[in-house]
Amino acid sequence: MMRPTEFRMPQVLLQGPGCLANIGKEVKRLGKKKALLVTDKIMVKAGYAAQVEKILADVQVESVLFDGVGTEPTDVYVEEGLKVYRESECDFLVGLGGGSPIDTAKAVGILATNGGQITDYMGADKVGTPTPPVVAIATTSGTGSEVTKFTIIADTKNNVKMLIGSPFVIPMIAVADPVLTLSVPPQVTAATGLDAFCHAVEALVSKKEQPMTDLLALNAIKLIGTYLRKAWCNGDDLEARAQMMLASTQAGLAFNNASVTLIHGMSRPIGAVFHVPHGISNAVLLPVWAEFTYIAKPEKFALIAEAMGEKVAGLSSLEAAEKGVEAIKRLCRDVEVPPIRTLVPDREAFEKPLEKMAHDAVVSGSPGNNPRFVTEAQIVELYKKAY
Repeated sequence: MMRPTEFRMPQVLLQGPGCLANIGKEVKRLGKKKALLVTDKIMVKAGYAAQVEKILADVQVESVLFDGVGTEPTDVYVEEGLKVYRESECDFLVGLGGGSPIDTAKAVGILATNGGQITDYMGADKVGTPTPPVVAIATTSGTGSEVTKFTIIADTKNNVKMLIGSPFVIPMIAVADPVLTLSVPPQVTAATGLDAFCHAVEALVSKKEQPMTDLLALNAIKLIGTYLRKAWCNGDDLEARAQMMLASTQAGLAFNNASVTLIHGMSRPIGAVFHVPHGISNAVLLPVWAEFTYIAKPEKFALIAEAMGEKVAGLSSLEAAEKGVEAIKRLCRDVEVPPIRTLVPDREAFEKPLEKMAHDAVVSGSPGNNPRFVTEAQIVELYKKAY
């Protein structure tokens, strides 16, 4: 039955090969004078940071470079970025990179206008004041952070990955130029691509799904099922890169409005405790999540199967759903997703914090959107199964 819903996205979305060149005129409309360019040293070395600096300079906008962000966004990077933002008297932010620089830029924006510590904003709708405008330039096809109201920041003191969500966090301008993804290596292509896939399938089955998000999620699933292997095998395939970037954006818009579920709830503690990159920690959980969840919403997993090219004519929804689960597992195998044991070789060290990890997963709220109810004890067992 139809129910009232809302759909949120950036004011401007630039999409397609070469679209980065168009950000100058969009930035000029903001009426701002000085940007804090939040990025990492990889983007500086690749020349992308200099490219953005020149585009800004061409429209008489100054920029200050902060390239101190690591592979995962932390409260430490946020504080360091905020210091540079204030000392340089910046008035808006540009996040350039994968999810880590973009999430860091969002978090710096939160503190710039709301004050306090980033830990004050863990959870939903705790950001009371609009942030400075954020321009988010994605260089991977995965996180979707360039179009979402979420930022994920690691609390380094408590080993917790904080999910912070607010409409005020949505970037003003999002840029999804697949040319910037051509240099991404195969392992990162797989991890980020499956991160986007998780966004899509979780949005599709979430208790908060809606007709608009279903359309976006299903198309993203179809595109990823078709193009991820190609982008993984040949990073110079611009068509595959473009379709993967489109899928990532669609999946981002889908989960931005339908939320994620159990996968993300379980993956954040893996990243916080064992410092596994976010995309990988999602990917290693995807098969066990599918096996656990499909029985609760077989009609949606049947749609996943169909979108991934499985022949489902004449099958019951449960039989078709099982094909969806197998298609998901096959995709993970084909792009060589490693098991957790290769990332955390010491099984005893892995299992020791599982009860806390399961608790943190539930507290995050995401598992509550899963169509199949899950207890902390079941989450512990799912972690062990994924190992």
